[in-house]
Amino acid sequence: MSNFLSERICQLSVSATLEMSKRTRELKAEGHDIIDLSIGEPDFNTPVSVKEAAKKAIDHNQTHYTPVSGLPELRKAIAAKLLQENRIEYAPDQIVVSNGAKQSIANAMLCLVNPGDEVVIPAPYWVSYPEIAKLAGGSVVKIPTSVESNFKVTPGQVRSVLNHKSKVFVFSSPSNPTGSSYTYEELRALAEVFAGFPNLFLISDEIYEYIIFNGSHTSLAIFPGIKNRVVTINGLSKGCAMTGWRLGYMAADAALAKACDKLQGQITSNASSISQMAAVEGIRLNPQNSSEIREMVQAFKQRRDIVLDYMKEIPEMKTCLPDGAFYIFPDVRALFGKSNGSVKITNDMDLSMYLLNEARVAVVPGAAFGNENCIRISYATSLENLEKAMRRIIVSVKKLS
Repeated sequence: MSNFLSERICQLSVSATLEMSKRTRELKAEGHDIIDLSIGEPDFNTPVSVKEAAKKAIDHNQTHYTPVSGLPELRKAIAAKLLQENRIEYAPDQIVVSNGAKQSIANAMLCLVNPGDEVVIPAPYWVSYPEIAKLAGGSVVKIPTSVESNFKVTPGQVRSVLNHKSKVFVFSSPSNPTGSSYTYEELRALAEVFAGFPNLFLISDEIYEYIIFNGSHTSLAIFPGIKNRVVTINGLSKGCAMTGWRLGYMAADAALAKACDKLQGQITSNASSISQMAAVEGIRLNPQNSSEIREMVQAFKQRRDIVLDYMKEIPEMKTCLPDGAFYIFPDVRALFGKSNGSVKITNDMDLSMYLLNEARVAVVPGAAFGNENCIRISYATSLENLEKAMRRIIVSVKKLS
């Protein structure tokens, strides 16, 4: 019966992160003691003032449809935030609020990409980038990076793949899955390359903007020569611990924003009115003025450092220092070909399943992110769980020879 399905959905891959989370839940339901290091969301609660804003919205019956692109007061607050914090100027009508940043990325991609257009993606990448590009009919061009370069592309690498068919370049900084973040100087050098390709649009995913440990965040749209072709993606899921509220946004050229409003109007219409009213409060919070967000970021940094200390006991897992987000992305090729006598590790999936079955720790294979030599370890869980998980991983890896 599967032959009635469209080619579009058949060609789409299942999200590996969601699939691993599903398998973890199943094992837990069977009674197994699984520590989940595959999850990609903060284990902190939404700030109190945001929850109070949502309760107030319900009490005041703000439960009706809103404009497709979002409430005027929310888009105005987002525009003010982008100007004050990121030094990029957008009018409220250049902002589209969506059901999470993922929808914002999909809106932009579907409004920009024609069949045959090339979508350029540095690898490793967030799992949904190439799948959304395929959904739009685009041809995915991947730029490989490695742990030696902190998983960041160089201007030379980018220039070598761009051509007249290149329509979109999409990346995240700080990155999921690597935690790497581009500096101002690195982005300026890339912007100089992008300036030479006037038909190329840049989707800059900045959802981990607040979760940064070294230096400060730079938005790609700060460079005037390319600003009108930058689509700035952000939201409240990560920095404000609002994953379940499903609230993201994009800021872009007015014509593109209008097109995304048109598309969203035919698919979902507006994001939840309650989530939007909560976001009016949430968008005003940042690590400088919110102790809850500041404490969350500090906790993530502490966890990162502890995980890296444990990683020193596993020389077969080569790591770099993540600048932000809450992931470690070690190169594990040194373990390929090893065995514990009954299980042989030939690739990243084998290792991930070995750690799940032997160590009872869930991680995600790197192939899902475009690098089959790595695995992704999330430290978005308690220190107790992290220390227990890392000890289990160390014991299990030492069984391999």
